[in-house]
Amino acid sequence: MSGPAVRVLSGLAVAGAVHAAVNAALLRRPPADPPEVTRPVTVVLPVRDEEAQVGGCLAALLASTGVPDLRVVVVDDGSTDGTAAVVRAVGDPRVRLVTAPPPPAGWLGKPHACWVGARTLDDEGYLVFVDADVRVTPRALAAAVALLDAHGLDLASPWPRPVAGTPAERLVQPLSPWLWMTTLPLRLAERSPRPSLTAANGQFLALTRRGYLRARGHAAVRDEVVEDVALARAVKRAGGRAVPVGGAALAECRMYDGWAAMREGYGKSLWASVGGSTAASVAAAAVLTAVGVVPPLAALRGSRAGLAGWAAGVAGRAVSAAATGGRVWPDALAHPVSLLALDVLLAGSVAGHRRGTLTWRGRALA
Repeated sequence: MSGPAVRVLSGLAVAGAVHAAVNAALLRRPPADPPEVTRPVTVVLPVRDEEAQVGGCLAALLASTGVPDLRVVVVDDGSTDGTAAVVRAVGDPRVRLVTAPPPPAGWLGKPHACWVGARTLDDEGYLVFVDADVRVTPRALAAAVALLDAHGLDLASPWPRPVAGTPAERLVQPLSPWLWMTTLPLRLAERSPRPSLTAANGQFLALTRRGYLRARGHAAVRDEVVEDVALARAVKRAGGRAVPVGGAALAECRMYDGWAAMREGYGKSLWASVGGSTAASVAAAAVLTAVGVVPPLAALRGSRAGLAGWAAGVAGRAVSAAATGGRVWPDALAHPVSLLALDVLLAGSVAGHRRGTLTWRGRALA
């Protein structure tokens, strides 16, 4: 690639790193000592074959402090293992096990399970969605509610600290928070009514019940593969405010164990990761790859502009990792390789979508 093109791409990498640094300073963070929550908090935990995870998740939730009126609704979405038995064995009156019927036509499994759980509410209060592989800290729920109240938010997405155990996970897992830290103007997104200006992580979502119902909740995103971002956009379309917030001190999550699990997990959704569109997702990946990979390649051939672009990419990755609880060094140095690994996952997702062979937990995905 020509020198001018490398300089342009390196300039974009520098701009991204600066933007990440600004966002790191502006990121809403939970209070160290949140006040006690005065209204009910209902946690909806959708599960499907989560025998190995659900017990640990429930133990962490039930250890929450500052939430005197806590209810946990576990929605068993057709599990075929011992998930329900693990939940029953907890024996805590705050935990309610609900069996979800099969998703109706037009619904995907997770949005339906979340909707079934949310519809058990009969009090004005707060609604929290948590995945089974998330482990919250004792003050996480109270702190998430405090963020909603303090900043007038209808949806806050406290981003859990990404736990990565294998080299493949360390390459890929930090890219999700890096993406919105680099590209999403947080303060503008918080105030703007534009649905496109938001990001969310369904591992841990906190909402006001009023904001959730005004947006029609998961019924509004019943067929969305990336239902977390779609829900945040639905909240904004209904006049609410939704934004990601700092969650590294509140929760952690190991999404996948190794490359094979990531390939299956990301395969179901990467094709729709930008606006529900395969074309948009591929275009976005192409731009990110050009900005993050071309300058380092040019640097290896002696380009000083390329070296500056490589350094900027590493700096942006390091800043986002530090702000969201990820591993900073030496992982940030491999940022170009991370982007190429993501491209491989995206290619598999797009191919599976075109063939109509994508599945998740034994169910076909449209």
